[in-house]
Amino acid sequence: MSLVTAPVTTTIDDGVAVIRLDDGKANAVSHAVIDGIHAGLDQAESDATAVAIVGREGKFSAGFDLSVMTQGADATRGLVGAGGTLMMRVFTHPQPTVAAVTGHALAAGALLCLACDTRIGSADLPAKIGLNETAIGMGLPWYGVRLGEARLSMRHRQRSILQAEIYDMAGAVDAGYLDELVGGDAVESSAIEHARRLGQLPRGAYGFTKRRLRQAIADDVLANLEDDMANMVPPTP
Repeated sequence: MSLVTAPVTTTIDDGVAVIRLDDGKANAVSHAVIDGIHAGLDQAESDATAVAIVGREGKFSAGFDLSVMTQGADATRGLVGAGGTLMMRVFTHPQPTVAAVTGHALAAGALLCLACDTRIGSADLPAKIGLNETAIGMGLPWYGVRLGEARLSMRHRQRSILQAEIYDMAGAVDAGYLDELVGGDAVESSAIEHARRLGQLPRGAYGFTKRRLRQAIADDVLANLEDDMANMVPPTP
């Protein structure tokens, strides 16, 4: 008899809400994963001072759930639109958010990296990180473009957003998907400790300044999300 577990779990570790993504496979972003991260952020606001989003071994997230994306344009738009709402919530979450990028982070996985405040990867593990939407025949949603503009190095924006360049961990630091690399077995613990340190900053000031930095971007994305989904280019079958 197999045990079915939720793809997202949240625990509180000495002030840090640790949101773990683990579907046992590629950590695809499904509606259940989106709901689970929202629930984790809700819990963080009431029970923690910071957030760490942690992938499974070898996988942070390989992108949106293909089992949904292959159901047609309406299903694709529903999932990608829900993903946009989540990414903007992470992007403007009033507490510090740190990603433990434990492996591959593609498409929606790369967007989640861009949405988090600080991103820590592995110096040892091979991984592919980047926005591969153009390469699979899909138009990048507006929120993906805006996240890329906000977080990626100017030198890499065209290559990353438009030309679907994929990076290893070291290249992802240079491009702006990641901030630092640590030993492979220390990614999770380093991310949690980093979140704990950031959580000691005054919460009101942190949230206020993050809103100043990012809220206008999020407001623009969310105000136009429905139209963006209506005009999006689904992936090539």
